[in-house]
Amino acid sequence: MKLLVISPQPFFSPRGTPFSVYYRTLIESELGLSVDLLTYGEGQDVEIENLRIIRIPRFSCLGKVKVGPSLLKMFLDCFLVLWTLVLLIRNRYEIVHAHEEAVFWCCFLQPIFRFRLIYDMHSSLPQQLTNFHFTRSRVLIGIFHWLEKTCLRHADAVITICPDLARYALELVKDRKRHFLIENCVLDPVKLKGSSEAAEHAQGEEEVRRLTAHLAESRKWVVYAGTLEPYQGIDILIDAFPFVLRRVPEAFLIVVGGTDSQVGACRAQAQSRGLEGHCLFAGRVSHHAAKRFNALASVLLSTRTEGTNTPLKVYEQLASGIPVVATRIYSHTQVLTDEVAFLVDPNPKAMAQGICDALLSESERQIRSLRARELYENKYARQVYVEKLRQLILLLREDKISSNP
Repeated sequence: MKLLVISPQPFFSPRGTPFSVYYRTLIESELGLSVDLLTYGEGQDVEIENLRIIRIPRFSCLGKVKVGPSLLKMFLDCFLVLWTLVLLIRNRYEIVHAHEEAVFWCCFLQPIFRFRLIYDMHSSLPQQLTNFHFTRSRVLIGIFHWLEKTCLRHADAVITICPDLARYALELVKDRKRHFLIENCVLDPVKLKGSSEAAEHAQGEEEVRRLTAHLAESRKWVVYAGTLEPYQGIDILIDAFPFVLRRVPEAFLIVVGGTDSQVGACRAQAQSRGLEGHCLFAGRVSHHAAKRFNALASVLLSTRTEGTNTPLKVYEQLASGIPVVATRIYSHTQVLTDEVAFLVDPNPKAMAQGICDALLSESERQIRSLRARELYENKYARQVYVEKLRQLILLLREDKISSNP
């Protein structure tokens, strides 16, 4: 069975967080599908059997694609539409797996080319327009609402990545058995084409050693790794850390990720709070270096202040065996509870208290970390993910057989 995957984001680029596309494609290949992946020009090729990567022009002069909606992405999506048409004309695809906004044009092309359509819904796109402060236009947001609802009603299968999206989708899909909640919880290492896993791991180790050479071994690392967008609550975390240092002087804050301008703003805020010598803003590092920072942490953080999608890093944190401090918002509580994490209100004093509890209470550290790993193994492990995707493909294969007796 031949499958076309369309990914409107850089692939593969950890900065663009396309892990869900990588893991979906990896498992589809393992299930015996022949996969063509249409994506942006930006990114690195990966080693996946039965995968052909097709890229639109890079347009490097226009800069790199940022997380979230942007005018650059709208421009690049025009080329994805053209390439989609060419591929559908030249090839006979039984299934088109459309990620995010790619479903908009695939939904209208489906009756012409008669393929089975999977809508991989990573987020509510109208919600993204407001979360990333892209627009306040009611007209544009209304158009996206209409497109999203139309695609949910007409797709042959819908994948959502968290319970909140699942509830929203289930109100609109015609047949509930065609909805699949498949969280982004596979943790396999990404295999880049022409690269050595051992060499990349060694480079990540060296990157971390270089950035932390000045730190005393007695420091207890409190690590945040992710984007530094406003909704991530890094300003609250920085305001919280002076309170942490009063109770745990050996604590040390490490923030991994963010653009140069975002990192500069965080450093300025930290300096104004008297945190010089007590924090490190590493900026963007390699995927292996980020994982190494996490592995060496005494506490892992997810400090998001708004949103409904569960962050990908939460599943890695559950499996890590390291205590997790996360804000008590719906984005987290869909997965996390007080039994498996230190949940706190999104304000500086509550966050500081949670970090201190996670650093100082040895019994609670061990109990919650153990329960977190058990939760991951029972509900989010790789075999659970694979089985859900297998059932989806079987459903579409049965559709094909029944429509062609």
